[in-house]
Amino acid sequence: MSAGTATALRVVDRARRRQVGARLQLLGPAFVAAVAYVDPGNFATNLTGGSAYGYTLVWVVVLASAMAMLVQYLSAKLGLATGQNLPEAIRDRCKAPLLYVLWAQAEVMAVATDLAEFVGAAVALNLLFDVPLFPAGLITAVLAFGILAFQHHGYRPFERAVVGLLGIVAAGLLYDLLTAGHVSGTGFARGMVPTVGGDPAMLTTAVAIVGATVMPHVVYLHSAMTQSRVPTHTTQHRMRALRWFRTDCIFGLGAAGVINVSMLMLAAALFHHPGHTGVTTLSGAYDGLRMSIGLIGALAFAVALLASGLSSASVGTYAGQIIMQGFLRRRIPLMLRRVLTMIPALCILAVGVSTTQALVISQVVLSFGVPFALIPLLLLTSNRQLMREFVNKRRTTIAATLIVVTIVALNALLLATTFGWTSN
Repeated sequence: MSAGTATALRVVDRARRRQVGARLQLLGPAFVAAVAYVDPGNFATNLTGGSAYGYTLVWVVVLASAMAMLVQYLSAKLGLATGQNLPEAIRDRCKAPLLYVLWAQAEVMAVATDLAEFVGAAVALNLLFDVPLFPAGLITAVLAFGILAFQHHGYRPFERAVVGLLGIVAAGLLYDLLTAGHVSGTGFARGMVPTVGGDPAMLTTAVAIVGATVMPHVVYLHSAMTQSRVPTHTTQHRMRALRWFRTDCIFGLGAAGVINVSMLMLAAALFHHPGHTGVTTLSGAYDGLRMSIGLIGALAFAVALLASGLSSASVGTYAGQIIMQGFLRRRIPLMLRRVLTMIPALCILAVGVSTTQALVISQVVLSFGVPFALIPLLLLTSNRQLMREFVNKRRTTIAATLIVVTIVALNALLLATTFGWTSN
């Protein structure tokens, strides 16, 4: 081989490596968003569903995961196509006082998100080390500060830290699922057939599973993580980037869906029989796992819960920063925001409110914020003047509209059943 040929091959090889590296940089945002889909609220709802109804509600978890893929894809597409995140796009098309109302409710959602994450992580520390809940909340704050510190070194270290914690969640639940040993494939197949029967409590649980899945703060955040991730100078470049973002959503949100299904299947395999169907709390699940598969299995669950709480708390704080900066063009230090948003959670832990009740309240509050994120997202991505060649296709708009209507209706039903506005 001549020297000229060897040099040319090296140049081609370097070009290919740069191209692969640029494409790999597009992967990651959906995995960060996926953290919010496996937060402590999901632990609570999936464990309750599997314990009380076995595999019957598997289809609900799968449907919710499919919804999440499309919702997060639309958010990613908005950021790529417009160079704006969702709060910025809303700000440029909305005037006061509505703008301030939208910002205020988004901030409330950030606080409610922190409530669930802090409570979940504090419960995990209590289970692992017998630390009282309030000190456990303070320890959670310190650990969350450490994760946020990765952002000072760029978005990649932060994403790696968060995805690493997501991997711990998956590993812990996978260990427990494999250790359980008697998961029913037939039960899983039957659970894929949509049904809620005539049981109002089952319907409420199904609604809660969906309501705990689509989180408004990561709808805002995902668009921010794609708006200027890599330079895209031409339509062809942006189209190629969009295909990678779609792949990112499929794998990232698909991983979250597998984790959620694993939670429900684990509860169905171990707790759906006389004497265990009342497992409706995180501590109750820990005790049930310890009795069923041993201490190591219970510890794996607690470690997964801790990783879930820490990762989702960090993502929630990051999303809060995007919300304020996008809606108001204001920015406060990330650590200060961390302190401000965690105060309500620490107060709840200090006064001894039931952790299960706190998780339920946080999910109900978050349900209020879903329409304020999803409806603007649908309207903006369906706007041809704004999105140009990236505008939603007709079938995408129809599917997204059905998802928005379904999620809003289910969250309204969740509110009604939670506060007893419906009759049995």
